[in-house]
Amino acid sequence: MNFKRVLWAGVSLAAVMTLAACGSQKKAEADSTPKELNVQFVPSQQANTLEAKAKPLAKLLQKELGLPVKVSVSTDYNSIVEAMKSKQVQVGFLPPDGYVQAHKQGAADVLLQAQRFGVVQPGGKTSDKLVDSYRTEILVKANSGIKSIADLKGKKIAVQEVTSSSGYIWPAAELKAKGVDVAKDATLVTVKGHDQGVMAVLNGDTDAAFVWEDARTVVKNDVPDIMTKVVPIYFTKPIPNDTISVQKDLSPAFRKKLAAAFIKIAKSKAGHAIVSDVYGHEGYVTSKDSNFDIVRTYEKRVQGATK
Repeated sequence: MNFKRVLWAGVSLAAVMTLAACGSQKKAEADSTPKELNVQFVPSQQANTLEAKAKPLAKLLQKELGLPVKVSVSTDYNSIVEAMKSKQVQVGFLPPDGYVQAHKQGAADVLLQAQRFGVVQPGGKTSDKLVDSYRTEILVKANSGIKSIADLKGKKIAVQEVTSSSGYIWPAAELKAKGVDVAKDATLVTVKGHDQGVMAVLNGDTDAAFVWEDARTVVKNDVPDIMTKVVPIYFTKPIPNDTISVQKDLSPAFRKKLAAAFIKIAKSKAGHAIVSDVYGHEGYVTSKDSNFDIVRTYEKRVQGATK
């Protein structure tokens, strides 16, 4: 009889513990679903212009998710990583290297990867084929006398932050392998936004610029003949497209809902207009961390490490 009592007591205790564990799991799940969503972009063009273009996305996301959404633009690549790490921002539109840094610091996981239309050279024309990668082009002024990467030695080059894949890492790594160490052999001028890189060359502020292919189209409305005034002399190997990354604490259920919302919005007329205008995104597909191993390889190369 005593044995039965002990047995039943043990079963009851196990049941209570199981229920408690389930309750804790549900509570954790609820806690990892935000009451408010903060979405942040990194500047690929003038920050004030980008913010005005991106803010309408908040209403579309709010409608899909059923919670308040705020959209903002960070000052640079590093600040958005810090914001996600401190849980002030739950969703970041991160470029490849920005994502790798955020993941390394335990701040973010990749959720989606952008798709863009490919670019056909010469002329920088947009194709009708969707691709999941892009390239850096090195621009110079037409008739500048700069014909090859060897001619960049001693010149001024407009670059983005050193954490920018297309604005620094890819071209710096590939040029270094070809005998041009831009950190030592050239004068680097950091600008904010690839459009500013194009304009720096056009205005003669720098001799060259590292920009994504084909960033000249961003300023084409203001400078109709930009494609003939500023020309590419080099293209890098492909770079993985931008990410939509999420703060690590977000629950799997919310991530799934968020991914579906972004994919749906990008397919809508209003949503597509926003993401296309902001970053040239045409849509989104699911992604995984291993897609960005090539970014880690290039990071090591540009830092002078070998694999």
